[in-house]
Amino acid sequence: MSHAVQAGPSSARLSLSAPREGASIPQEYLTFRLGAEEYGIDILKVQEIRGWEQPTMIANAPAFIKGVINLRGTIVPIVDMRIKFNLGEAEYNTFTVVIILNVSNRVVGMVVDSVSDVVMLSTEQIKPAPEFSAGVDASYINGIGTAGERMLIMMDIEQLMQSPQMGLTNPDAAVH
Repeated sequence: MSHAVQAGPSSARLSLSAPREGASIPQEYLTFRLGAEEYGIDILKVQEIRGWEQPTMIANAPAFIKGVINLRGTIVPIVDMRIKFNLGEAEYNTFTVVIILNVSNRVVGMVVDSVSDVVMLSTEQIKPAPEFSAGVDASYINGIGTAGERMLIMMDIEQLMQSPQMGLTNPDAAVH
């Protein structure tokens, strides 16, 4: 059984007056959990949010590729982010969700532990990511966002899904 929840601009809008000189206009980010950490991605990359359903497995696929699902006639690869980021054994329960993304003209599903909410952050609320050694690929991390007491790892989901290690997207491919 699958249940779809449409994701998009939040219905509870903040009242924004004209931005101050030099201030940025806040953007919306979908926040989700992987283990104990909270992440944020640009809401405009999110097509929908679905409950977990077992995908059809693909032979010889990397462990983080759980398989594919048929989403209204489109075959969608499903990536388990907990496995991809080596965050321990993935547990699939009622909180597990699949975020359906539209990146690089391709539809891709991303399994996460849970979706938190949609937050609005200005560029001033996103600090640069710390420098890591050459052995750590942090090219997909835009920075660390702060929303009150919360710290969010801000991901460039397009950069991550286009990375050669993922092998998922082809910039010339069209969405079917």
